[in-house]
Amino acid sequence: MIAVKTQGLSKEFRTGFTMKKVSALHNLNLEVEEGEIFGYIGPNGAGKTTTLKILTGLIYPTSGNAWILGRDIRDVAIKKDIGFLPEGPYFYDYLTAKEFLYFYGQLFGMRKREIEEKMDELLNLVGLRHVKDIQLRRFSKGMLQRIGIAQALINDPKLLLLDEPMSGLDPIGRAKIKEIILQLKEDGKTILFSSHILSDVEMLCDRVGILTNGKLTDVGSLDSLLIPEVKSIEIVTSHMEENTIEEIKTITEKITLRDEKMLIMVDSEENKERVLRIINRNNGRLISLTPGRKTLEEYLVEKLNRGVAL
Repeated sequence: MIAVKTQGLSKEFRTGFTMKKVSALHNLNLEVEEGEIFGYIGPNGAGKTTTLKILTGLIYPTSGNAWILGRDIRDVAIKKDIGFLPEGPYFYDYLTAKEFLYFYGQLFGMRKREIEEKMDELLNLVGLRHVKDIQLRRFSKGMLQRIGIAQALINDPKLLLLDEPMSGLDPIGRAKIKEIILQLKEDGKTILFSSHILSDVEMLCDRVGILTNGKLTDVGSLDSLLIPEVKSIEIVTSHMEENTIEEIKTITEKITLRDEKMLIMVDSEENKERVLRIINRNNGRLISLTPGRKTLEEYLVEKLNRGVAL
C-alpha cells in the first residue's frame, strides 16, 4: 500500500512589497511506500518543509493533490493517523514531560487511562521515563527532540513526518534518535523525514528523494542512486621496510603512517593488485582491505555542482 502519494503538487507564495510570486514546490509527484523509512533531502529552501506542511494540512497547495493512506489530505479524519515533529519545535516550558504528553493525548480525545498507558510506553521508548516529572525548560536540545517524537506518537499514528529530527544534536543525541526511528520501523510505522545530515539518511533510509528548487529530481534506493563502482580502496598494513614504502610510492602518494601501521589509498583495482604484490613480496602484513563507494553527500554535491538540479 502507498502511505503517501502526491500528484502535480505545487505551492506558490507571494513575498515582498510587490507580492511577487515565488514557487516553493513545483509539480511534485512522490510516492512513499507503507512501512518504509523515506529520506527527503535537498539544500535549504528546496521545498522540503513546505511539502510536510501541506501533508499535515498546515498550509494548502496552490495546485495538485495528495493522499495519505489512500485518503485525500483534505479529509480531517486522516489527521488521526499522522504524527508530526516540526523543525525547531516550541513547547510550553513549564509543563513537565508527563503533563505535556497528557495534554496532547487529550487533544486526540483519548481516555485518561489510555493516555497514562501510552505515556509510560512512549517515555520508555524515548528514554525519558526518569525525567517525566521535570519541566521541559530544563531539558537539553536532544531531550526536547525526543519528547517531541513522543508527542508525535501519542495517537499511535501509522505515518510519522519528521522535519530535521537530528538537527543541532550532539553525536549521543543523534544516535538515540536513529535508534528510535529504527525501532519505529520495526513496529510497522511509515517514516518520512527530512534531513541535512546525509550520513544519517544513508544509514537509516530504505529510499530517498532529492528535492532542489521545489522539483523532485531523483527517487530511489541508495543502491540504485549511488553507482556501486569503487572510487577508492583503503589498504592497511604493517611490518613495512623503508625500501618497500618507497616502492609503493611509485604507485600512490596517498600513504599515511599511524604508529606501526600504514594506510595506503589507491584509486583502482589494478593499483590495488600492484600494491598487494609488493606487500606480499616483501613479507609485509596485510591488516585490512576496504573498498569505498560514492557517498550520498558526494552524489548530491556533484549534481549541484553540475547544475543538474539548479
